[in-house]
Amino acid sequence: MILKVVVLFALAAVAEIGGAWLVWQAVREGRPWWWAGLGLIALGVYGFLATLQPDPHFGRILAAYGGVFVAGSLAWGVVLDGFRPDRWDILGAGVCLAGVAIIMLAPRVPGS
Repeated sequence: MILKVVVLFALAAVAEIGGAWLVWQAVREGRPWWWAGLGLIALGVYGFLATLQPDPHFGRILAAYGGVFVAGSLAWGVVLDGFRPDRWDILGAGVCLAGVAIIMLAPRVPGS
């Protein structure tokens, strides 16, 4: 179950961050318009992937995914844009990932 959650969050991060990056490249960096189109498709894939999470609560899934998005965005910037996070970026991403773990792995009362 935990592996499924992690894999789905990772795939969702690639789809959302990649989609947003493709749109950014088209609009801000002068790439061809079809890059934006691919970005919009990727953003749609992200929305679909979120529905595959085992937890039935939309708010919980999207809140937890927010932490994954923060850390994933910094990693994407490092790999594809030459961004170098400082210690505060890394600390903030760690705090976000700790929040993800709390939200997704906390013991729950049935029905909550």
